[in-house]
Amino acid sequence: MAEGEERKGGDLDLAALDVVTQAVESGAGLPEVVRAAARTLDASLAVTDAQGATLAVAARSPADESSLLAPAGDVSKIPLRVADTPVGWLHVRVRGEREPSLLRLIVTLIASEVQRVRVTDRAAESAAAEFLRAILRRELRGSEEILAAARELALDVEAGASVLVARAHPQAPTEEGWRARVRAVVERGARAVAGRSIAALSEREHAAGAEVLLLVPGAEEQLAERVLDATLREMQASLAGYTFALGRSRVTADPTELPRAASEALLAANVAEGNSEQPALAFEQTGAYRLLLSTMSENPEELRRFYSETVEPLAVYDEQYETELVRTLETFLEADGNVAGTAQRLYTHRHTIYYRLERVRELSGLDVSSSDGREKLSLGLKAMRVLGISAAAGPATEAGARAGRVPRGSQRRA
Repeated sequence: MAEGEERKGGDLDLAALDVVTQAVESGAGLPEVVRAAARTLDASLAVTDAQGATLAVAARSPADESSLLAPAGDVSKIPLRVADTPVGWLHVRVRGEREPSLLRLIVTLIASEVQRVRVTDRAAESAAAEFLRAILRRELRGSEEILAAARELALDVEAGASVLVARAHPQAPTEEGWRARVRAVVERGARAVAGRSIAALSEREHAAGAEVLLLVPGAEEQLAERVLDATLREMQASLAGYTFALGRSRVTADPTELPRAASEALLAANVAEGNSEQPALAFEQTGAYRLLLSTMSENPEELRRFYSETVEPLAVYDEQYETELVRTLETFLEADGNVAGTAQRLYTHRHTIYYRLERVRELSGLDVSSSDGREKLSLGLKAMRVLGISAAAGPATEAGARAGRVPRGSQRRA
């Protein structure tokens, strides 16, 4: 009798497992496979990839989902592997009794489905990345060529689209693959508002951070604004210990304007860089910086040359001697040339401000007491922002640079 009961129990388990295999074979996708597995196991389940991004959840409530993904005594975290290659994790809270063999089979099925999704997603990600980079490099010529490439990605940009650039800078050592995680977070935030958005890591290295290009189909400015806000919120919620800079373009009226939109988004992100109070900017909010867009796009070398002739000596000095000449100059100009106001904003004695401004004159050859000097230095600071060059914090605050400090004896510190 016991043997018959055991066989009956095994039959029931196989019948339950059949629900999961059918979900796999039907191609319904990972979320449906996970839901079928949750019903079979009488459990709450969540699947995350190797970087910790959530891929699918089958939970009874938002609270149940949150506790699944947070450390909890009744949640098991099981590695998902395919041929000894880690592909993610299965978070399990089982409510009833289930045979370990059934759980192992389901773990294997889910791991295979995660691997299949990964291969598909990587192909789609690669195609999206090539399209976005081609837009940025202005390699696609004419409306028809751009629309044909977009159609291959199931993108509708004929009515309009906008471009967003999102950057994240880790403030502490990070795990391997963190740039891919930043891309996934940016795309997730955008797709919460505009489901057909595509994202790709930029080819450019940006100050040891991650730079993500995002294309948002849609002709509405309000949609672009909501995507910018949602992306920033998702980055702030999911990437603790990072600083951010985001910029978005105006909405294009024609596919051939997408390269211009990419340049606008880059400029807005450059202007937002280092602005903790307003880390996300639309192109329309960049003010006078907009006047330098054509120079940045068409003749960046001229912009770099102007920067090198004005502000670069100050930035180099700051980096070498841990001073704040660039910040002092920027604050002085914002205070309309008022030394007392500059000292108050920087919590520094006005004699220190005078000394630093004299050092600015010595290094740049430009005198802030003259209108010509102030104008050139102001434009030099704008060129610095437009080019995406961040003011140096100095070796004392740069991670890992303690051994590379410059001796103090030969120079006087501002």
